[in-house]
Amino acid sequence: MNRRSILLGAGAALVLPAFGARAQGAQITGAGASFPNPIYQKWAEAARAAVGIQVNYQSVGSGAGINQIRNRTVDFGATDAPLNQQQLAEGNLLQFPTVMGSLVAIVNIPGIENDQLKLTGPILADIYLGKITRWNDARITAINPGVNLPNLAIAPAYRADGSGTTFVWASYLADVSEEWKTRVGVGTSVRFPAGTGARGNEGVAGTVRQVRGAIGYVENAYAIANRLITTQIQNKDGNFVKPEHDTFMAAAGAADWSVPGFAANVVNTPGANSWPIVAPTFILLPTNPTDAARSANVRRFFDWAFKDGDRLAQELEYIPLPQATKDAVRAAWARQFGA
Repeated sequence: MNRRSILLGAGAALVLPAFGARAQGAQITGAGASFPNPIYQKWAEAARAAVGIQVNYQSVGSGAGINQIRNRTVDFGATDAPLNQQQLAEGNLLQFPTVMGSLVAIVNIPGIENDQLKLTGPILADIYLGKITRWNDARITAINPGVNLPNLAIAPAYRADGSGTTFVWASYLADVSEEWKTRVGVGTSVRFPAGTGARGNEGVAGTVRQVRGAIGYVENAYAIANRLITTQIQNKDGNFVKPEHDTFMAAAGAADWSVPGFAANVVNTPGANSWPIVAPTFILLPTNPTDAARSANVRRFFDWAFKDGDRLAQELEYIPLPQATKDAVRAAWARQFGA
């Protein structure tokens, strides 16, 4: 599939999920991660006609989404940073994955074309640590023979809000850099030693587009939608791979969904063709909903997405969940809420 070709149609075979009678005009609200926002908006558009549910999803970042569902100001929260079992129990929340996505590095370097530049995890970590400051640094030029890299200052951009995207990015940097792990660590909000913050994947993408020499990290769909320049990254096996469907799928195949809360780790998995920064994204649903009908409609919406949303996900280069994982999610719903 051509990474730049996004089909915007929503046609798919439509099957009603078995959560009671169809509720024409039903409305549900959600808030959180910007990582899955493109596919949630696309699913919402299609599901309005398919199952009569209108979804209002606000891309406000994982941290805000977690807070809103804890405060019960929305029907579901969305996060890329999975909660642990204690956090889920304290918040009376059920966590389940919906889709997997991939983070990419985006750059704005004069003369550099899409996927032309090669970077490694340790180089990315040192850029965000403030240790590599110019694009013609010897470590970068050494792995990019024949590429004309300018003597231009590197301007790192990062998420300023509480962000599951940052959690995934920081998890990757911690995996490839001991200094990052000990000095900065992992979290939805970390203190970046270098660079400028922006709100949301949208803000980071906008900053990179506007600033010469910028580098940032966003979900792959944002790079495509904004026609930003992505890079190759060296994977755990030592191979430089491009951000494309085959490399995303190679990494996704290593996910272990048997862990509590479905919190599979797909960062820097081995494999000759694996993209190194792949992650699932999660929904948080109250186990003690204040409105049982709205909670049921949340499950109807995602059940429809599991049945009929895979094509839309793939068109945006997200990675659908394996069928066995979808079935396990439905079983978790049944245990918690009944049929």
